[in-house]
Amino acid sequence: MNAEGLEGYTKALDWLHGLLRFGQKPGLERMQWMLGQLGNPERRLAFIHVAGTNGKGSTCSYLSHMLMEAGYSVGMFTSPYLIDFRERIRYNGAMIPQADLVELVEQARVLVERCEAESGFGSPTEFEVITLIAILYFANVTRPAVVVWETGLGGRLDSTNVVFPIATVITNIGMDHMDVLGNSLPEIAREKAGIIKPGVPVITGERRAEVLAVLQEAADRSRSTLYRIGSHFDAEQLQERIGEQQIRYRSIFRRAESEYRLAMNGPHQAENAAVSLMTIDVLRNYLSYLLEEEEIVRGLQQTRWPGRLEVVSPRPMVMLDGAHNQEGIEALVASLNRLTTPNTRLHLLFSGLADKPLKRMAEALRGLQTNVETVRLTKFDFPRAAETGQLQEAFLAGGWEAARLDIVSDWRQFLASWVKDNRAANGDDWLVVCGSLYFIAQVRTFFPTTVEEAGE
Repeated sequence: MNAEGLEGYTKALDWLHGLLRFGQKPGLERMQWMLGQLGNPERRLAFIHVAGTNGKGSTCSYLSHMLMEAGYSVGMFTSPYLIDFRERIRYNGAMIPQADLVELVEQARVLVERCEAESGFGSPTEFEVITLIAILYFANVTRPAVVVWETGLGGRLDSTNVVFPIATVITNIGMDHMDVLGNSLPEIAREKAGIIKPGVPVITGERRAEVLAVLQEAADRSRSTLYRIGSHFDAEQLQERIGEQQIRYRSIFRRAESEYRLAMNGPHQAENAAVSLMTIDVLRNYLSYLLEEEEIVRGLQQTRWPGRLEVVSPRPMVMLDGAHNQEGIEALVASLNRLTTPNTRLHLLFSGLADKPLKRMAEALRGLQTNVETVRLTKFDFPRAAETGQLQEAFLAGGWEAARLDIVSDWRQFLASWVKDNRAANGDDWLVVCGSLYFIAQVRTFFPTTVEEAGE
């Protein structure tokens, strides 16, 4: 892109990010007003709407890859991003071109100004405008056969909930964003279940009875069928090693069990894959989607999702995981306990957001204590990032000994020293960088990234 185009792109992003000053405004009225002014372009698209506390991004990626392998054109909308803002809006795996983004920002800017002046609902938020841009890109520019559509926060009042999908996915429910969604699992589940639409099938990876009761009630009210993991479908790990696992999948729609290889680690990824497979089974059985078994196999094998148990350096071993809440930490602990040997020495580099349940996250990490040499706590450049003192207090309250904790003032300098000092080591020392996805995004830029990973 020439200098003029790059300047336009930078200005477009600056304008978008400037909308952050309006904060979060749960509600659909601004989205509905803007889309109504445009003739409701979202009605021309087929959406798979994905909500949940953890696993949304991986599930969206599995679905997109399987559908693309079968020859379907696929739009995908996810958040947040790790390296490039445009990762959030993709068509057939490629990020939205800068020129298209600039043009759509200009279209959105006019609507935003009108919405603030004419609607009585105030100015749209940044996420609402990004959601609007994604709809415009898919409806007017690329016109994909299907759009894999991830919620931002919650579901019922999330700006993505202006669509009427062909399938609804709720991966799981966890204690996150309690200030907005509620202080109990059933309360949070009711917010997530707000994306369930009349007659639209629902696939969930949730197993707990108290949560399933809420989802079932919402599905019954909408006369929708709820397909539950552990009942209508399931998956089990057969074997696992770094960068690969094999799973066995069963479904009420299949006469026999099937075995698949995944390129992502962790029992939680086996469950995410199972949810994705069941969604494909539902599409094949009720909406005449055509996916051959070999296409499903290739799609699963090709799925990667950066920042989730991602090995960015095999020697020395450096692994990144955006475990940003208690459930994410528990999944990370379960995975590392399976992947490590008695000789493995774990070194953790942790940073998180101040508004996260840091004490509970620290408690969950204690499942690794027998293998952990040191937990290094650091702060990164982000408005909501926790101070190192707050992190230290959380880990002490979470049961960690002070002797195991170390404060790192400059995580970049620490990483450079670690990689240099351990390059010739025997491989038993693993550095696991975990915590906020925003932190993982910054750490990931420290390591070389392939063009494919960057999304081009």
